[in-house]
Amino acid sequence: MPTIFDNLKLGNLTLPNRIIMAPLTRMRSKQPGNIPWELNATYYAQRASAGFILTEATQVSQQGQGYPGTPGIHSKEQVQGWKLVTDAVHKNGGHIFLQLWHVGRISHSSHQPNNSLPVAPSAIAAKNSGTFTADWKPTAILTPRALEASELPGIIQDYVNAAKNAKDAGFDGVEVHMANGYLLDEFLQDGSNKRTDEFGGSIQNRVKFPMQVLDAVINVFGKDRVGVRLSPYGTFNDMSDSNPIELFTHVIDQLNQRQIAFLDMIEPRATSAGGGDDVNENAPSTTKLFRKKFKGIFISAGGYKTEDAKKAIETDEVDAVAFGRIFIANPDLPKRIKNNAPLNPYNRATFYGGNEKGYTDYPALS
Repeated sequence: MPTIFDNLKLGNLTLPNRIIMAPLTRMRSKQPGNIPWELNATYYAQRASAGFILTEATQVSQQGQGYPGTPGIHSKEQVQGWKLVTDAVHKNGGHIFLQLWHVGRISHSSHQPNNSLPVAPSAIAAKNSGTFTADWKPTAILTPRALEASELPGIIQDYVNAAKNAKDAGFDGVEVHMANGYLLDEFLQDGSNKRTDEFGGSIQNRVKFPMQVLDAVINVFGKDRVGVRLSPYGTFNDMSDSNPIELFTHVIDQLNQRQIAFLDMIEPRATSAGGGDDVNENAPSTTKLFRKKFKGIFISAGGYKTEDAKKAIETDEVDAVAFGRIFIANPDLPKRIKNNAPLNPYNRATFYGGNEKGYTDYPALS
């Protein structure tokens, strides 16, 4: 029977445990330039005892940015900043993967090159969704501009450049973000993709562009160092699909053909994606629906308590569990779980933006 503290083979990496640090947007990059710096290096190094770390979502281009203070991986300065982070994590014995991100329609003109409109598969605004302008003012989501098919190869190239930069920055691998209503998820789901060309309509067509991105990233890093994040049934950022089981079964079939290192799937019970603490226990279980369909390492995230995670691993429901909020508040989370030690409570008010407070000042066990 596997336990949460057993090693796990991920490609040619051996992870020391199955407690993963989930990707967590914190909006604390150095400005101007969205550059990772010493504060970020300290934060990630504190959490290096995770099986491996998935970084906060990181934009592959300026067009891919949707929130202020989020880091990029498209300039030399950003690559050097991330090198501080990977060096610090590796020095502490950890593994770290970068999450590659293009937000698509979940942006604002103030983040875009030349103050242009955000882009998406179709010109459909996300209802009941918002972001912040570049100067941190809350704002509603704009109606995006639909991408021309001729623009898609350029976005694929942005992902290629980002993956190469991640390699140069010393990351152990990358995760392609296809979840939570951002660009690649917008292409997948028919609530946001109303295209009539080869990238819209049928499931096969809607999956085409995200898989082209994935193939391009695999060509840089190799399949053993690439994972994917998906969020079936997630409603964050106004997402929906008319047939989620058929869609995501097809997506997983495509991932199996590519033999990627891992699939990181978000439980829809935690669909607010960091926006709140509510857990909808009546939501479908993506683990139950899709775990057996994927042939590689299956990581589950969203609303797990430590005891639930242990049980899910011991009963082979999942291979590993990614923790978010409690990893923010407990830099030594694996040690605390092992010792049944109490957990620091997290302070939601300090999740996004700011400085050391609520970031690097949570205490570890003495």
